[in-house]
Amino acid sequence: MDIVTHRPLGATVTGLSVRDVDAALARRLAALLAEHGVLVLPGQDVDDAAFVAFLRRFGPLAFTPGETPVEGFADLNVVSNVGRTTPPRSSFHVDTSYVRLPPAYTALRAVQVPRRGGATLFTNQYRAAETLPADLRAEVAGRTITHVVTGLDLDDDAETSAEHPVLRPHPLTGRTALYLSTPQRCAAVSGMEPGRAREVVARLLAHSTAEENTFRHDWSPGDVVMWDNACVLHRADHDGVVGDRVMHRGMVAAVAA
Repeated sequence: MDIVTHRPLGATVTGLSVRDVDAALARRLAALLAEHGVLVLPGQDVDDAAFVAFLRRFGPLAFTPGETPVEGFADLNVVSNVGRTTPPRSSFHVDTSYVRLPPAYTALRAVQVPRRGGATLFTNQYRAAETLPADLRAEVAGRTITHVVTGLDLDDDAETSAEHPVLRPHPLTGRTALYLSTPQRCAAVSGMEPGRAREVVARLLAHSTAEENTFRHDWSPGDVVMWDNACVLHRADHDGVVGDRVMHRGMVAAVAA
Protein backbone atom coordinates (compact mmCIF):
# COMPACT_ATOMS: atom_id res chain seq x y z
CA MET A 1 0.00 0.00 0.00
CA ASP A 2 1.41 3.35 -1.08
CA ILE A 3 0.19 6.70 0.26
CA VAL A 4 0.61 10.09 -1.39
CA THR A 5 -0.63 13.00 0.69
CA HIS A 6 -2.12 16.19 -0.73
CA ARG A 7 -2.40 19.76 0.47
CA PRO A 8 -4.33 21.12 2.22
CA LEU A 9 -5.92 17.72 2.91
CA GLY A 10 -6.48 14.26 1.49
CA ALA A 11 -4.35 11.29 0.50
CA THR A 12 -4.33 8.89 -2.46
CA VAL A 13 -3.86 5.23 -1.55
CA THR A 14 -2.67 2.85 -4.26
CA GLY A 15 -1.69 -0.81 -4.25
CA LEU A 16 -4.84 -1.67 -2.33
CA SER A 17 -8.08 -3.36 -3.33
CA VAL A 18 -11.08 -2.57 -1.16
CA ARG A 19 -12.01 -6.25 -1.56
CA ASP A 20 -8.98 -7.15 0.57
CA VAL A 21 -9.58 -4.77 3.46
CA ASP A 22 -9.90 -6.64 6.76
CA ALA A 23 -10.60 -5.27 10.24
CA ALA A 24 -6.96 -4.45 10.96
CA LEU A 25 -6.50 -2.60 7.67
CA ALA A 26 -9.78 -0.77 8.21
CA ARG A 27 -8.41 0.55 11.51
CA ARG A 28 -5.31 1.78 9.70
CA LEU A 29 -7.43 3.48 7.04
CA ALA A 30 -9.60 5.05 9.75
CA ALA A 31 -6.47 6.54 11.31
CA LEU A 32 -5.47 7.93 7.90
CA LEU A 33 -8.94 9.40 7.48
CA ALA A 34 -8.75 11.04 10.89
CA GLU A 35 -5.39 12.58 9.95
CA HIS A 36 -5.93 13.51 6.28
CA GLY A 37 -9.72 13.81 6.04
CA VAL A 38 -10.15 12.21 2.60
CA LEU A 39 -8.84 9.01 1.04
CA VAL A 40 -8.87 8.50 -2.74
CA LEU A 41 -8.73 4.82 -3.73
CA PRO A 42 -8.28 4.74 -7.51
CA GLY A 43 -8.66 1.84 -9.92
CA GLN A 44 -11.10 -0.20 -7.83
CA ASP A 45 -12.86 -2.99 -9.71
CA VAL A 46 -15.81 -3.33 -7.34
CA ASP A 47 -19.55 -3.78 -7.51
CA ASP A 48 -22.08 -2.69 -4.90
CA ALA A 49 -21.76 -5.92 -2.93
CA ALA A 50 -18.01 -5.44 -2.54
CA PHE A 51 -18.49 -1.75 -1.78
CA VAL A 52 -20.93 -2.53 1.04
CA ALA A 53 -18.64 -5.25 2.42
CA PHE A 54 -15.76 -2.74 2.45
CA LEU A 55 -17.79 -0.11 4.31
CA ARG A 56 -18.95 -2.64 6.91
CA ARG A 57 -15.32 -3.19 7.90
CA PHE A 58 -15.50 0.28 9.47
CA GLY A 59 -18.70 -0.33 11.43
CA PRO A 60 -22.48 -0.53 11.02
CA LEU A 61 -23.89 1.38 8.07
CA ALA A 62 -26.19 4.40 8.16
CA PHE A 63 -28.78 5.54 5.65
CA THR A 64 -30.44 8.93 5.32
CA PRO A 65 -34.23 8.47 5.23
CA GLY A 66 -35.75 10.16 2.19
CA GLU A 67 -32.84 9.40 -0.13
CA THR A 68 -33.20 7.10 -3.18
CA PRO A 69 -31.77 3.64 -2.36
CA VAL A 70 -29.76 1.59 -4.84
CA GLU A 71 -31.87 -1.27 -6.14
CA GLY A 72 -30.98 -4.40 -4.19
CA PHE A 73 -28.73 -2.51 -1.75
CA ALA A 74 -30.81 -0.71 0.85
CA ASP A 75 -27.70 0.65 2.63
CA LEU A 76 -26.61 2.64 -0.44
CA ASN A 77 -28.22 5.60 -2.15
CA VAL A 78 -27.97 6.97 -5.67
CA VAL A 79 -26.39 10.37 -6.44
CA SER A 80 -27.12 11.15 -10.08
CA ASN A 81 -27.76 13.88 -12.63
CA VAL A 82 -29.39 11.47 -15.11
CA GLY A 83 -32.71 12.66 -16.48
CA ARG A 84 -32.49 16.10 -14.90
CA THR A 85 -33.31 19.16 -16.99
CA THR A 86 -31.37 21.41 -14.61
CA PRO A 87 -28.13 20.54 -12.80
CA PRO A 88 -28.38 19.43 -9.16
CA ARG A 89 -27.47 22.01 -6.56
CA SER A 90 -24.79 21.37 -3.98
CA SER A 91 -23.32 23.59 -1.29
CA PHE A 92 -20.64 22.73 1.25
CA HIS A 93 -22.13 20.62 4.03
CA VAL A 94 -21.70 17.73 6.46
CA ASP A 95 -23.82 14.65 5.84
CA THR A 96 -26.78 14.18 8.20
CA SER A 97 -25.49 16.60 10.83
CA TYR A 98 -29.04 17.09 12.16
CA VAL A 99 -28.83 13.90 14.26
CA ARG A 100 -27.13 13.49 17.64
CA LEU A 101 -24.57 11.06 16.18
CA PRO A 102 -23.85 12.07 12.57
CA PRO A 103 -22.28 9.40 10.32
CA ALA A 104 -18.57 8.92 10.92
CA TYR A 105 -17.68 8.34 7.27
CA THR A 106 -19.16 8.80 3.83
CA ALA A 107 -17.91 7.07 0.68
CA LEU A 108 -18.74 7.36 -3.01
CA ARG A 109 -18.22 4.74 -5.69
CA ALA A 110 -17.94 6.11 -9.23
CA VAL A 111 -20.51 4.20 -11.29
CA GLN A 112 -20.49 6.56 -14.27
CA VAL A 113 -18.12 9.51 -14.74
CA PRO A 114 -19.14 12.42 -17.00
CA ARG A 115 -17.06 13.37 -20.01
CA ARG A 116 -16.32 16.71 -18.38
CA GLY A 117 -16.69 18.19 -14.91
CA GLY A 118 -18.42 16.79 -11.86
CA ALA A 119 -15.58 17.08 -9.34
CA THR A 120 -16.12 16.87 -5.59
CA LEU A 121 -14.58 19.51 -3.32
CA PHE A 122 -13.49 18.92 0.28
CA THR A 123 -12.34 21.27 3.04
CA ASN A 124 -9.87 20.85 5.87
CA GLN A 125 -11.84 21.73 8.98
CA TYR A 126 -8.82 21.19 11.24
CA ARG A 127 -7.01 23.91 9.35
CA ALA A 128 -10.13 26.05 9.33
CA ALA A 129 -10.21 25.89 13.14
CA GLU A 130 -6.49 26.48 13.51
CA THR A 131 -6.54 29.57 11.27
CA LEU A 132 -9.78 31.05 12.57
CA PRO A 133 -9.38 34.80 13.16
CA ALA A 134 -8.93 35.54 16.85
CA ASP A 135 -12.07 37.65 17.16
CA LEU A 136 -14.23 34.99 15.55
CA ARG A 137 -12.69 32.22 17.64
CA ALA A 138 -13.43 34.18 20.81
CA GLU A 139 -17.01 34.76 19.70
CA VAL A 140 -17.79 31.09 18.95
CA ALA A 141 -15.78 29.47 21.76
CA GLY A 142 -18.06 27.32 23.89
CA ARG A 143 -21.05 27.81 21.61
CA THR A 144 -23.11 25.26 19.69
CA ILE A 145 -24.91 25.33 16.36
CA THR A 146 -28.37 23.82 16.02
CA HIS A 147 -28.33 21.71 12.86
CA VAL A 148 -31.70 20.99 11.21
CA VAL A 149 -32.85 18.80 8.34
CA THR A 150 -33.74 20.38 4.99
CA GLY A 151 -35.16 19.01 1.77
CA LEU A 152 -36.22 15.59 3.06
CA ASP A 153 -39.66 14.25 3.95
CA LEU A 154 -39.09 12.35 7.21
CA ASP A 155 -41.35 10.35 9.49
CA ASP A 156 -42.69 12.06 12.60
CA ASP A 157 -40.40 10.01 14.87
CA ALA A 158 -37.21 10.76 12.92
CA GLU A 159 -34.45 12.99 14.30
CA THR A 160 -34.62 16.39 12.66
CA SER A 161 -32.48 18.63 14.89
CA ALA A 162 -29.30 18.37 16.98
CA GLU A 163 -26.82 20.71 18.65
CA HIS A 164 -23.08 20.33 18.01
CA PRO A 165 -20.12 22.40 19.24
CA VAL A 166 -18.81 24.94 16.76
CA LEU A 167 -15.30 23.96 17.79
CA ARG A 168 -15.67 20.17 17.99
CA PRO A 169 -13.00 17.67 19.10
CA HIS A 170 -12.46 14.83 16.64
CA PRO A 171 -13.56 11.54 18.25
CA LEU A 172 -10.30 9.75 17.33
CA THR A 173 -7.59 12.41 17.23
CA GLY A 174 -9.01 14.86 19.77
CA ARG A 175 -7.98 17.67 17.41
CA THR A 176 -10.37 20.58 17.18
CA ALA A 177 -12.30 20.93 13.93
CA LEU A 178 -14.63 23.72 12.88
CA TYR A 179 -18.01 21.98 12.65
CA LEU A 180 -20.85 23.49 10.67
CA SER A 181 -22.93 22.80 7.59
CA THR A 182 -24.67 24.71 4.82
CA PRO A 183 -26.29 27.85 6.30
CA GLN A 184 -29.83 26.58 5.59
CA ARG A 185 -29.14 23.73 8.04
CA CYS A 186 -27.60 25.96 10.72
CA ALA A 187 -30.76 27.21 12.42
CA ALA A 188 -29.24 28.88 15.48
CA VAL A 189 -26.05 29.59 17.38
CA SER A 190 -26.36 29.28 21.14
CA GLY A 191 -26.52 32.59 22.96
CA MET A 192 -26.73 34.68 19.76
CA GLU A 193 -29.49 36.76 18.25
CA PRO A 194 -30.69 35.27 14.93
CA GLY A 195 -29.27 38.06 12.78
CA ARG A 196 -25.83 37.85 14.35
CA ALA A 197 -25.94 34.06 14.16
CA ARG A 198 -26.52 34.22 10.40
CA GLU A 199 -23.60 36.61 10.01
CA VAL A 200 -21.31 34.38 12.06
CA VAL A 201 -22.28 31.18 10.19
CA ALA A 202 -21.69 32.93 6.86
CA ARG A 203 -18.28 34.10 8.01
CA LEU A 204 -17.36 30.64 9.35
CA LEU A 205 -18.38 29.01 6.06
CA ALA A 206 -16.49 31.52 3.94
CA HIS A 207 -13.39 30.89 6.03
CA SER A 208 -13.77 27.11 5.89
CA THR A 209 -14.22 26.99 2.13
CA ALA A 210 -11.47 29.42 1.18
CA GLU A 211 -9.21 28.09 -1.55
CA GLU A 212 -6.32 27.47 0.83
CA ASN A 213 -8.52 25.06 2.82
CA THR A 214 -9.97 23.18 -0.18
CA PHE A 215 -9.01 20.01 -2.09
CA ARG A 216 -10.64 19.19 -5.45
CA HIS A 217 -11.06 15.60 -6.63
CA ASP A 218 -11.66 15.06 -10.34
CA TRP A 219 -13.28 11.66 -10.79
CA SER A 220 -11.94 8.78 -12.88
CA PRO A 221 -13.64 5.45 -13.60
CA GLY A 222 -13.06 2.99 -10.75
CA ASP A 223 -12.54 5.62 -8.06
CA VAL A 224 -13.73 5.04 -4.53
CA VAL A 225 -13.44 8.11 -2.30
CA MET A 226 -14.06 8.08 1.44
CA TRP A 227 -14.02 10.96 3.91
CA ASP A 228 -14.26 11.68 7.61
CA ASN A 229 -17.34 13.77 8.39
CA ALA A 230 -15.84 14.99 11.68
CA CYS A 231 -13.16 17.06 9.95
CA VAL A 232 -14.36 17.65 6.36
CA LEU A 233 -17.03 19.58 4.51
CA HIS A 234 -17.82 18.58 0.93
CA ARG A 235 -19.82 19.56 -2.12
CA ALA A 236 -20.20 18.43 -5.72
CA ASP A 237 -19.30 20.87 -8.49
CA HIS A 238 -22.12 20.57 -11.03
CA ASP A 239 -21.08 23.56 -13.14
CA GLY A 240 -20.31 22.71 -16.76
CA VAL A 241 -20.86 18.97 -16.40
CA VAL A 242 -21.08 17.16 -19.73
CA GLY A 243 -22.45 13.61 -19.61
CA ASP A 244 -23.98 11.38 -16.98
CA ARG A 245 -22.65 11.49 -13.42
CA VAL A 246 -23.74 8.54 -11.29
CA MET A 247 -22.35 7.75 -7.84
CA HIS A 248 -23.41 5.22 -5.24
CA ARG A 249 -23.06 6.55 -1.71
CA GLY A 250 -22.63 4.66 1.54
CA MET A 251 -22.21 5.93 5.09
CA VAL A 252 -20.74 4.40 8.23
CA ALA A 253 -22.53 5.16 11.47
CA ALA A 254 -20.78 6.83 14.38
CA VAL A 255 -20.49 4.80 17.55
CA ALA A 256 -21.54 6.40 20.82
CA ALA A 257 -18.68 6.99 23.25
